[in-house]
Amino acid sequence: MAVDILMPALSPTMEEGTLAKWLKGEGDKVEAGDVIAEIETDKATMEVEAVDEGTVAQILVDEGTEGVKVNAIIAVLAEEGEDASSVSADTSAPAPKPAAEAPKAEAAPAPEKQVASTPVQMPKLGAGDDRIKASPLARRIAALKGIDLNTLKGKGSGPHGRIVKKDVEKAQPGGVAAPAASGAPASPDGLILPQVLDDRVYTPDSYRLEPLDGMRKTVARRLTQSFMQVPHFPLNVDIALDKLLAARKGINEAAPEGVKVSVNDMLIKASAMALMAEPDCNSSYTDNGIAYHNG
Repeated sequence: MAVDILMPALSPTMEEGTLAKWLKGEGDKVEAGDVIAEIETDKATMEVEAVDEGTVAQILVDEGTEGVKVNAIIAVLAEEGEDASSVSADTSAPAPKPAAEAPKAEAAPAPEKQVASTPVQMPKLGAGDDRIKASPLARRIAALKGIDLNTLKGKGSGPHGRIVKKDVEKAQPGGVAAPAASGAPASPDGLILPQVLDDRVYTPDSYRLEPLDGMRKTVARRLTQSFMQVPHFPLNVDIALDKLLAARKGINEAAPEGVKVSVNDMLIKASAMALMAEPDCNSSYTDNGIAYHNG
């Protein structure tokens, strides 16, 4: 009788994982205790050992598949004497429950609030005279709150009536302005997620996208949350710019009439050269991975 190989729960809180790599292929003999696959969770990559022996008859989940639910059938094992080519998974049967569950000593703490990681569908802004002027952040908040930006068209507090963050935060779904309340308005939970690269700002050929594994996604999400939720304070330092000011004076004296180089111009140049020397710093974290910008 064929044996179903299930997606294991590698931790008490694991609900899904990534099948990172198969170490056995279809037709390979498997002994109990053999390492057959590597499973990647949000905390670590772990090896999975076979419980039964037999021949791998069918692999149902390919390498690199993300979001594989615990107890989902990932492969089928043919037992001794069975024809591996005639064995298939019984997908009609429900996935069995875990054989044993550790006794609960006390009530489990409330699970941490999870935020959906799917990209938000940005509202369309139109074109020409019908175009809605709104910042990318305002568009994202509007999408999260279900606000029609057409109701705020021309009423924004930004330059030339552009809709900005505070305009959308004051509005309610349907475009009705929210009554004034004491304290700062609460930001949507989705704002703690990394932003989606806007094609109007970053063209697809201007960066290289490197996908993240489960652990790096979790680390990046936690760091983003802590950066936005922990209070900040500035640090100031005095710098001697005598040589830079002397160089600026010499550049401006030799420059054509009407051309004037400022200290700010020189700092921008220095920053650009630093990013060229350290390209890892010229990157952005997004929902889909790390975007390394070309220039």
